[in-house]
Amino acid sequence: MDKKTVSLIGVPMDLGGNRRGVDMGPSAFRIAGIEEGVRALGLEFVDRGNVPVGDPRGQEPVDTRAKYLPTIAEACGTLRDMVSETMAEGHFPLVVGGDHSIAVGTVAGVADHFDGRGERIGVIWFDAHSDMNTPESSESGNVHGMPLAAITGQGPQALTQMGGLVPLVESSRVAMIGIRSVDGMEAMNVKDSDVACFTMREVDEQGIRSVMEQAIAHVTRGTAGFHLSFDVDGTDPSVCPGVGTPVAGGISYREAHTVMELAAASKKLLSLEMVEINPILDNGNKTSIAAKEFALSALGKSIL
Repeated sequence: MDKKTVSLIGVPMDLGGNRRGVDMGPSAFRIAGIEEGVRALGLEFVDRGNVPVGDPRGQEPVDTRAKYLPTIAEACGTLRDMVSETMAEGHFPLVVGGDHSIAVGTVAGVADHFDGRGERIGVIWFDAHSDMNTPESSESGNVHGMPLAAITGQGPQALTQMGGLVPLVESSRVAMIGIRSVDGMEAMNVKDSDVACFTMREVDEQGIRSVMEQAIAHVTRGTAGFHLSFDVDGTDPSVCPGVGTPVAGGISYREAHTVMELAAASKKLLSLEMVEINPILDNGNKTSIAAKEFALSALGKSIL
């Protein structure tokens, strides 16, 4: 990769889902050896610590259609500022969660940085779920099912107006990969958008290389590059068992590396986040170790 310094930002957020444990994801990722791995690539490494996250549990959610939204939005705002500052210093942001609601803050920081240069960004969303619910369509009220909708301008203002742009990213500059679990009303949100959606059927029929090449072409058309939001539940549960919402039939270990290797080879990867690592549900930190290896591939690690 061209950037010389990788800056790690942890976000111990578990308010967006209905299972505890992902707040320990950043710690497990560090324990897996990310700093040593990054330095072995000849890159500098800075650990910026964790974003502070409040805990309103024990109180009734303000809105059961978007549970704990004020606290999630506050943490995402802090994350936005940290990502923007990281990029202003010329560092590559590596954000680790935490549940997927944190993506709103990450993308806001990256989008704001490039908006200051008169440029827009694209997003590749690697996930078993499309995360395009709104409070009106969500069956659970869990905000970790809403971040991509918010990034593309749908949902509560606390999220859609997180950055200086609305939407943060045009839906025509977003590609999903690995999708295989979508709520009923949520499916309409996806179909009504301009997002390029590569479900597991497309991956099965076309192969991960073709899908990833199409996704990169889609999100880099007219943009400065792309942010890659990597939910570890996009892989098969046999690869990453430590997730809160596992869905069978996902991406294999080698396919996940191919996603990351092609992202690195594109020279258009602007930022990376790894989310939904749940050590409580894991087996010997297997998920964090795999996530670390996937991240290193995105940062330029290769077989030879």
